[in-house]
Amino acid sequence: MTRRRQRLEAWWEYLLGAMWVLPITAMVLSIALGAALSLVDIPESSSYDWLVFQGSPDDARSLLIGIAGTTITVIALMLGLTVVALQLSSTQYSPRIVRNFLRDRPNQIVLSVFVATFAYSAAGLYTVGVSAGRDTESFPRAAVSGAIGLLFLSLGALVYEVHHISHSMQIDEIMRRIGRNTTEVIHNRLTHGDDDAEVVPIPPADAIAIAAVHSGYVQTLHPDAAIDYAAGHSIHIRYAMPVGAHIVRGSPLAWVWSDTGAEVDAGRCAVLIADCVRVGFERTLEQDVPFGIRQLVDVAAKALSPAVNDPYTGVQVIDQLATILAILATRRLGPTVHRPTPSATVTTPARDFEGYLDLACGQIRRYGATEPAIALALIEMLSSVASCLGPESASRRAALVTQLDLILDDAHRNIAQPADLEPVVRHAEKLKKLLER
Repeated sequence: MTRRRQRLEAWWEYLLGAMWVLPITAMVLSIALGAALSLVDIPESSSYDWLVFQGSPDDARSLLIGIAGTTITVIALMLGLTVVALQLSSTQYSPRIVRNFLRDRPNQIVLSVFVATFAYSAAGLYTVGVSAGRDTESFPRAAVSGAIGLLFLSLGALVYEVHHISHSMQIDEIMRRIGRNTTEVIHNRLTHGDDDAEVVPIPPADAIAIAAVHSGYVQTLHPDAAIDYAAGHSIHIRYAMPVGAHIVRGSPLAWVWSDTGAEVDAGRCAVLIADCVRVGFERTLEQDVPFGIRQLVDVAAKALSPAVNDPYTGVQVIDQLATILAILATRRLGPTVHRPTPSATVTTPARDFEGYLDLACGQIRRYGATEPAIALALIEMLSSVASCLGPESASRRAALVTQLDLILDDAHRNIAQPADLEPVVRHAEKLKKLLER
């Protein structure tokens, strides 16, 4: 991917999460619509006369003033509701889900309707009932009728927004949206790994380290250009950081070497390797599956904190994580080694199944160690994942056994009542027998 395409991709990602793009576009289009309707003249003798505004120029100006004033008040109300929703979601669930609200398309569309209505009505005050600075009896009745239509559209948008924002703040909807977005990334953007760590080339001691030129999070990695270059120059390239990792300027971004004696152009490689990676100040869900899991784990950690004490929300999060892990269990994971020629490779790092499993279980297990419901939910999640594994997945079954042993150890150490501990032990033993088959 060229630098130009990287910039376009970065701009597109920014525009998807910017709340001002659609409203500004709607404002421009509404003014253009008003200008076009101002040119439409429907005489009183026309059969369509009943469709247009029937009042006087003064009535039209009063109507436009009322619509503009009411709409700007509604815009302020909507922005206030949005800020409250963002604050509550950030403090009660996780600060990392705020960007999901900013990218919420219905909120952007509703705000666009309000802004368009205000801009349309305010722009109409420049012409309706006024000509050359003096009052006039002629005015664009069709354009005034358009303002009334936008007013009713805004009324419908306001009713919908009250429903939508109250529904979108529910924890079930928040988790459903995160789970849906994460599974979409898995299906469409997660590259297939090699699973076997032994096939990953190891940089020799004399490999050239290509330093990162920016600090931040690795948001996307498109190695196509690096693969073509490596194939043409018989070199090996291994990226140091997976998508989602934080990198510091000056630290190794990648290593380059050749085992055929070919000369390595460090300067050209540095530019090419950097062009394949986009580094930003925040993590995004474009290629970052662990970020989606991280958001869900954060919600569970907040719910299991002593200040909240909401174990059922933790159980719901585990249910969502079970769906994601079950999909990951059927895919080849880990680093991807591209081999365009026998003497050239490009390696892109990524988490293996054990890494995803630990990310999903670790913090929830530790924060919910005293709650039997959390231990049972985790065991049930492991059982669901195990049912998706084939007999050839020995390493992944071993990872499940490791997590199961950790859950049991924490349960024995933190659950005091034998009656509470007994179902946890019973379900764990049942799962262990299944995994050992």
